[in-house]
Amino acid sequence: MKVPQMIAAELRRLTASRMATIALLALMCVPIIYGALYLWANQNPYGKLDQIPAAIVVADNGTSSNDKAVNYGEKVAEKLVKDGTFDWHVVSASTASKGLDDQRYDFAITFPGDFSQQLASASTDAPQRATVTLTTNDTNSYLASTIGQQAAETIRTSIVQEVNQEAASRFLLALSDIRSSLSTATDAAGQLLDGTTTAQTGASTLADGTSQLASGSATLRDGLNTLASQTASLPSQSAQLASGAQQVADGNKQLAGVADQAGSLAQQAADAVPTVRAQIIDYMDAQGVDQATQNQILAQLDTLGTKVADGNSQVQSAVGQVDQLSSGSAQVAAGASQLAASAPALTSGIQQAATGASQLADGSAKVATGAASLRDGLGTLADGTSKLKDGLQNGVNQIPASTAELRAKQAKTIADPVKLDNSKLTSAGTYGAGLAPFFIALSAWIGIYALFLIVKPVSRRAITALRSPFRVTLAGWLTPALLGLVQMIGLYAIVAGALHFGVSNPLGTFGIMALASVTFASIILALNVWLGSVGQFLGLVLMVLQLVTAGGTFPWQTLPAPLAVLHHALPMSYAVDGIRQTMYGGSSSLAWGDVGFLAIWLVIALALTAVGVVRMTHRRTLRDLQPSLIG
Repeated sequence: MKVPQMIAAELRRLTASRMATIALLALMCVPIIYGALYLWANQNPYGKLDQIPAAIVVADNGTSSNDKAVNYGEKVAEKLVKDGTFDWHVVSASTASKGLDDQRYDFAITFPGDFSQQLASASTDAPQRATVTLTTNDTNSYLASTIGQQAAETIRTSIVQEVNQEAASRFLLALSDIRSSLSTATDAAGQLLDGTTTAQTGASTLADGTSQLASGSATLRDGLNTLASQTASLPSQSAQLASGAQQVADGNKQLAGVADQAGSLAQQAADAVPTVRAQIIDYMDAQGVDQATQNQILAQLDTLGTKVADGNSQVQSAVGQVDQLSSGSAQVAAGASQLAASAPALTSGIQQAATGASQLADGSAKVATGAASLRDGLGTLADGTSKLKDGLQNGVNQIPASTAELRAKQAKTIADPVKLDNSKLTSAGTYGAGLAPFFIALSAWIGIYALFLIVKPVSRRAITALRSPFRVTLAGWLTPALLGLVQMIGLYAIVAGALHFGVSNPLGTFGIMALASVTFASIILALNVWLGSVGQFLGLVLMVLQLVTAGGTFPWQTLPAPLAVLHHALPMSYAVDGIRQTMYGGSSSLAWGDVGFLAIWLVIALALTAVGVVRMTHRRTLRDLQPSLIG
């Protein structure tokens, strides 16, 4: 009897009656039904989160922000309902509690009464962390509770971003106001610098004039002294003296006018100092400049103001002296005129003129000194004012100009500065597709296991007749292997066709599915040949072990150490990994490694089966003659 004949004989036996055929068809459909129903039920649960009922309890009493009433709890609740990620229901606390108990809601989010106040406290001197309460009930659904925790974390992140964005908006607006005020202070400092420069120019003119006055007064004094010593020639020179004295009087009058103008400018500069100082203080207070910085700026400004005031005092004193000089020179002119008219009283008049000229020379020297001090003081004030203007301008330049639109973008970036760019080397697509490799492999094992409930591992008749262990082994393996291939064809059609799961490499995926099925058939065949029904039971135990060690749901690295060792040894782990590689478009080298490992299991299992068949051809046991229920 040849191998095809043995296969055909076994198939005829399996379809000998209507009930046998129905049983075979039912067992053939086991992996298809198991895999299809499970993957269909879990095809894309995360795409239907909007069907999960969840409660929102807004107990928030609100607060006031910038003189406006605000309720962050209501705002967040409205945003959640509008987003529609879950089937949100805004209810009272008692309704939410009762709904969690009677399974109307899977979880509840509660915003407590002080939620808004705690959020607003971030900008006060007593900041507090706001609390959002997540209430779950694992008797409803543990996975729903887990999803609720993820939703609460997402809500927390969203609230943090909103609060941070509002705080950043306030900060950027305040910074913009500071820049505007600094610009105003810079303009005021510029005006002060312009006034100081004008006063400095006037002081320089006054200094030049008083210097000329001092020189002329000294000359007059010397001349009068010479005249006094030469009174003998006075009558002949009195007319010339009267004319010269009148010229001096006229010049002094002009000088007095210039001095009065300089005194007015100096007085304006001195009067402007308190006003400018008060403006600068107001600007710095408005911008929130700390007191230490204000004191440093005011100390420099007060030094300059003191010098301006001192210079003004000296100028005013000099102006008074110039006015005295003008009055004195007028008197000298009158005396000279009288001298010319009254020669007898000339000696006395000359002496008086000499005395007045000495006073004039002394006063002019003092005026010149005061004018020079005023000029130097105004120069120092101009330098300090220029530094103040430059400092204020530097502060303005360091604060970038902004618009309302730019501040909104900056606040949004500050609130959420990092964006997650999710890059995937491969992608399953949906939750169901992610589970598909595991349940395909598990279904392949279950399908083969179910077939061996009715398929005979080896033909006793063939063993007796042929005495060919290889052909008996091959026939015993090919029958369930071919039926398993039919199962994989149906399961692949469900996965790729009915459920529309993406398959990157269809041929490779089905190839590994087929290889896994025929490998599992060889393993269960070997167990049955060697141990009978006990081996069939061990096939079930082996399935359970692989169910937990294949790494189909959680990463195998999370397994306890003994189970992790089994993960690397048992074939279903490699079937799952190989289907993942070909289905998701992963590494072809890894897929070929998985194929190699499954092939090793296939060869070893067939070799063990052949050895068992050889044993059966050479001797018979009591179990062969009277097989028991447990082999």
